[in-house]
Amino acid sequence: LSDSQVVAAWASLPFPALRGSSLPDTLCAYPTAMPWKLLSPCRERKVSCCFAQSVVLRGIRKESHPASPLHACESTEQTLQHYLHTLFPGALSTSHVLEQPCHTLPPYPQFFSPLLTRQGFLLDKPPHYSAAAVESIPVLAALQSSPVLHTLLSGLCKDLQKVNPRRWPSFFLAGVEEDAFQEALEELRTLSQCYETGFEADESEDEADLD
Repeated sequence: LSDSQVVAAWASLPFPALRGSSLPDTLCAYPTAMPWKLLSPCRERKVSCCFAQSVVLRGIRKESHPASPLHACESTEQTLQHYLHTLFPGALSTSHVLEQPCHTLPPYPQFFSPLLTRQGFLLDKPPHYSAAAVESIPVLAALQSSPVLHTLLSGLCKDLQKVNPRRWPSFFLAGVEEDAFQEALEELRTLSQCYETGFEADESEDEADLD
């Protein structure tokens, strides 16, 4: 565990771009936070920050007229990279852009809003006709090394501390020794501390006050 690295998964499915809008137009609508949701079982933090991340965007083209620093970027890759550096200053951010969207033809489940076009872009208002099946969607996804992992790993460590291997014969039948279990538990605790910042302590105090 000492050499392990953990990442949290985030995604925006579909990416909330209006029909006919460009990537800079969409990103300018979210100046303080990425339009994505946390997929990993971690509690989202009040302050958005990360240590490193790899972000992939597919199905969006840049096409726009200069109106902001984002619009002035020469390519879609530069636009996304500029946005990431603005939201996560000091973090190591890599980005990849693919022109092809994510296809959602059958048997992909049709759980999308009627506000989406066939190409997965948002409409200003509901259509006057019956919405057709969504055939593709733009997607933003990321793997991120960030402080949210401290909550996940420390919580896992606390849960495992409650486990008494002596009460579970299957532990020993599987070849797990109690000393090895305790050693792995200590390494997990150490690993969780690698993702801790001052913000976690503040949020822990807030939770204690609520309790």
